[in-house]
This record gives sequence, structure tokens and C-alpha cells, in this order.
Amino acid sequence: MTDRANPALPARDLAATAEFYGRFGFHAVHHDESWLRVRRGRIELEFFPHADLDPTASAHQCVIRVGELDALHAAMAAAGVPQSTTGIPRLTPIAMQAWGRRAAFLVDLDGSQLALVEER
Repeated sequence: MTDRANPALPARDLAATAEFYGRFGFHAVHHDESWLRVRRGRIELEFFPHADLDPTASAHQCVIRVGELDALHAAMAAAGVPQSTTGIPRLTPIAMQAWGRRAAFLVDLDGSQLALVEER
């Protein structure tokens, strides 16, 4: 097994989080009342319960580097994640960033921001 790091993000409702991410291709590889781990290809995310989380005040975030940014973005959009720069949840358009990479940003049900960065 190779070394890896998985972000752990808060979720008010682990079942709702599993359903949200499942709509665009993530499947649960572990789910109980105290932890959720989802996978899509080589991307893994982990979630812990945080019932009192205020999504509008969340500062949780992670970066996901992907080879097929357009395909992942299209799957999220097709799953009904609103494409906007405001609101929760939301998906921003793909754009070239000032730091030289194409990226989009997903804000999930709990206000966590996932930077979806194209890896070349």
C-alpha cells in the first residue's frame, strides 16, 4: 500500500453527506454513526459527525488534485449541484486561477470548500 492522506471534514448528517457525494460518483467504503469514508476512483474523503456545525460559518476546506477536472465538474453539475458563486451547496465554474491552474470550487452541504484543481 502506498502512503496517502485523506482530508477529514465535518458533516451534520453522515447519511445526507453520503447521499450528496454519491450523486456524483462517490461510494461509501465505510459508514457508521461515527465516521464516513467515500471514494471516487483514487479520491477519498472522510467525514466526522458535527451536528452543531453552522455551514455559513464553516472554514473547513481541502484541495483535490484531479486529472479529469472537466469530467468531475460535469458529474457534479449533472447531479444537480447548483452552479453559482454563492449559496450552499454550490459549484463554481472552472476557471484559470491566478496561480496558473484551472480549478473549480465545490461547497458541500455543510459549507466545506473543496478546491478541485486540474493536475497536468
